Amino acid sequence: MENLDLFVLRTLLDWRRAGKATLLATVVRTWGSSPRPVGSIMALCEGGAVVGSVSGGCIEDDLIHRYRDALTDGPPQRTRYGVSADEAHRFGLPCGGTLELLLEFNPDADSLTDLVGRLGSGRMAMRSTEVATGRVTLSDMDQPEALREQDGWLHNAFGPEYRLLMIGAGQLSEYLATMALFSGFSVTVCDPREEYRSAWQVPGVTLTNDMPDDVVRTFRADRRTAIVALTHDPKLDDLALLEALGTEAFYIGAIGSRRNQALRQARLIEHFDQTEESLAHLRGPIGIYIGSKTPAEIAVSVMAEVLAVKNGVPLPRDLAVGPAKEKLDVSANDAVTCFVREDA
Repeated sequence: MENLDLFVLRTLLDWRRAGKATLLATVVRTWGSSPRPVGSIMALCEGGAVVGSVSGGCIEDDLIHRYRDALTDGPPQRTRYGVSADEAHRFGLPCGGTLELLLEFNPDADSLTDLVGRLGSGRMAMRSTEVATGRVTLSDMDQPEALREQDGWLHNAFGPEYRLLMIGAGQLSEYLATMALFSGFSVTVCDPREEYRSAWQVPGVTLTNDMPDDVVRTFRADRRTAIVALTHDPKLDDLALLEALGTEAFYIGAIGSRRNQALRQARLIEHFDQTEESLAHLRGPIGIYIGSKTPAEIAVSVMAEVLAVKNGVPLPRDLAVGPAKEKLDVSANDAVTCFVREDA
């Protein structure tokens, strides 16, 4: 499954190529609580078909009611929801929540083709819309940026798919791959062991038999990449993790107990000239503690942690409280909760 933005843009492009009237809605401002962040998009086609989301559903219903049979050419329009408490309640917005949308009518198919092509090839792009006219320009980007309005233009950044590279093709990997796919990640699984690859059953995943460290090296991991080692075999996991630590991957982690993680850290320090500082970005044991016992439950906890890191949500193990640096270090693979005060 593609990430949501790319799916919306591809669908919008298909509608425009088919000559259908469409609308592209973008969340440009929010006040108070909002169900969707600034930059979120949805597309509406004549007849009422919708992809994407700008709210929990009620605003989409209103847009369908207002525009499904009234989509025409014209400059972009602004519309605001949730100005009053009654309206916020009507549209399912949180108390005090207000959002503003920019509505673009019949976006240009050629520009959409260019944008979808850039994203599909793994490039980031800035889509800039002149609010007064609807004219659109595209430019390449090196890193993500927040949506902004400047000098009459709305600039919305779009990135390629998030990617998950997993080392190991076992049962846990199948559950984790499934969850990553429906979370919008493209998934690659690397395992040189034929007995594991031959039993793989999850479609939509790139499966490779190359050595893991070689795969990581050629994968060209960036800030939209997560790398997870799941084999429990140091010959496969350790070298791949070493390569991963030299990349910009936003998440790097390995399955295993605290004891196994300590042994791995000792090996990497003793034999591969690593330090505690160079291993600081290596997560393990991975997963948010939910009392996991089965492979499916462990996959839930691991996927939850990957998504939390992706979305910038502080996790207990990452929190520091003043000079005490109190940490709650819990994982899917260790049922013991440790509360550590580093100044104790």
